[in-house]
This record gives sequence, C-alpha cells and structure tokens, in this order.
Amino acid sequence: MKRLLFLFVLLAAVAQTSAQNAANGVPSLDKSPMDMVYYPSNYPVLKIQEKVSTPPVARAIYSRPQTANRTIFGELIEFGKVWRLGANEATEIEFFKDVKVGGKKVPKGRYTMYALINPTEWTMIINKETDTWGSFNYNEKKDVARVTVPVQQLNQVVDAFALFFEKAGANLALVVEWDKVKVAMPIALQ
Repeated sequence: MKRLLFLFVLLAAVAQTSAQNAANGVPSLDKSPMDMVYYPSNYPVLKIQEKVSTPPVARAIYSRPQTANRTIFGELIEFGKVWRLGANEATEIEFFKDVKVGGKKVPKGRYTMYALINPTEWTMIINKETDTWGSFNYNEKKDVARVTVPVQQLNQVVDAFALFFEKAGANLALVVEWDKVKVAMPIALQ
C-alpha cells in the first residue's frame, strides 16, 4: 500500500511539474532528443581531462528518432527521396580541418547532411545550406560532396537512430545505424 501511495504521489508531482513548465512557456520534452558526437570520441571530456593529443576532426549534431514499432526504411523514410538523417532539424556536421568525402575536398566548416536512401545503397550528401529543418528546402545545387555507400543489415534492431565516428585505417567513417540498417560514410583526412 505504501508503494502504491508513493507511486501516486510521484506521478502527481511529475504531472504538476509538467503543467507548471507548460504554463511557464518551457517547451515539452522532444520525442527525438538532440545529440552530438565528436571525432575523436568524447573529445570535450578528454580535453578537460587534459588527455587530448590532437585537435578534433569532426562533430555531428543530430536528433534521435526511435523506431517505436514502425517500419522505418521504405515506409516512414521513403526510398528514392532525400532524408535529413534523423528528425527535426537537418543533421549538421562540422569539420575542424579540410577532409575529402567521395574524392571531393570538403573545406573546414559547418554543413548539413542528407541521405538519398535505397534498399542496397545510400548516397550520403554534404550540403552547404545550414540551420534548416527537415529536408523540405534541400537544394542539390548547394551540395559540396556526395558519396554512395552500401547498406549493411544488422542482426538486432537499433531502436534510437545513432550517428558515431569510428577510425577506418588512417582515416575515419561516419556511421549511421537505425532499425536493422548500418551505413558508413568514409572521410579521408588530409
């Protein structure tokens, strides 16, 4: 009985806090929270621990939708259409030094990322338009680089959309995993 009473009081407090936040103009929690990844991984933490041996190469900022028992690729995200790589605002990537993607030089700077998805391959797109929501205003003329990468099938479902960088020999890759799909965009260091 005490547990039930405690649970009731806790739920009432949460409901009251949510109502107060809404009344005060505080936005509600997003269903697709924003996240950020660096290469090297955990760069800001390593920096404050004074364990950084090299400057950062790249950073991505993106929103993380969840599968929520939906069919993602081919239904929610239509094949043959440009997608913002996540939810809400289009995914942003920042390079802290010049790199190459798909054999094209991508100068140091901040960009938006998109993907043209198909069942067996994705075309990863780096575009110079920034601070945009979704892919509604995507303009191919502003593309800086494109590279086509194969789709790999995963054995387990990745519920929350994920981006991360991983070392790939002397270079790196931006890895995308969601549902049972994985793609890796190679990034050549200069």
